[in-house]
Amino acid sequence: MTPGPALRPPLRVALARTVGTLPREPGLAYEPKFDGHRMVVFRDGDGVVLQARSGRIVTAAFPDLAAAARELPDGTVLDGEVVVWREGRIDFAAVQGRAAATPGRAPGLAARLPASYAAFDVLAAGGTDLRPRRYAVRRERLVELLADLGPPIQPVPMTTDPELAATWYETLPEIGVEGLVVKRLDQPYKAGTRAWRKLRHTDTRDAVVVGFTGSRQRPSSLVLVLPDDDTPVVSSPLTPALRARAGVALAALTPGAPGTATAVGLGEVPYRSVPPDLTAEVATGTTRHTVTTVLRLKDEPRGP
Repeated sequence: MTPGPALRPPLRVALARTVGTLPREPGLAYEPKFDGHRMVVFRDGDGVVLQARSGRIVTAAFPDLAAAARELPDGTVLDGEVVVWREGRIDFAAVQGRAAATPGRAPGLAARLPASYAAFDVLAAGGTDLRPRRYAVRRERLVELLADLGPPIQPVPMTTDPELAATWYETLPEIGVEGLVVKRLDQPYKAGTRAWRKLRHTDTRDAVVVGFTGSRQRPSSLVLVLPDDDTPVVSSPLTPALRARAGVALAALTPGAPGTATAVGLGEVPYRSVPPDLTAEVATGTTRHTVTTVLRLKDEPRGP
């Protein structure tokens, strides 16, 4: 399947930089920030392609969303976030498990953990590249495109009222929405650039453990996938207590294939993968590079 000549996978996505307070200048739009699995949806006459933020094609892992996306008009390209709802809250570990599913397991997981797609931008419509258009124009077109579609593909809520945005910021954490994304109404879609802003409640986030470095009994670091990014990163070295705790948790998981991931200051390092059944609370601090520190393990492996 080949989308229009201007937009085809892999496609770089727009990014956001962190801010400490709610921006309130004129001409802004506010959206809830869904911490899930970033995905670009390509739809044309030949079918559907689903692309993760890294450029990886994940169509086979999300057969439910691929089927829903076939209802989109030909020549549509959407940017958004995949989430899985469990007991009224967003479950990031569940959506990461969906993203890591093999084609054989994907249909069963889709039935047990159905995915939703929160679309926050339209990059093309009718085969026309809309990225140079203002966000206000793209938002209007997005709402028009999805008006008659319904779940599981829906536009994210948006407001230009900073007071309503502040209310969202205070109340939506109850359902697992930990912040806001702020965009200028007159801004084009800037692929690969941190032109948007994001405001989060805390500096900590949930991440899914997908591997480890060192020994399984006392791992040196954990390899993690963070919300909104499917590229594995290596944590900073674990404390002795966390090494012991992680060793116990990893003993319940079956190590998978070896891989490599980026460690700050070291470059690419080898690691051993594990199923995405363990969640960690992490802090991500930014100096010249982003360092991910594991604060605690949140739960035991869920198992099959």
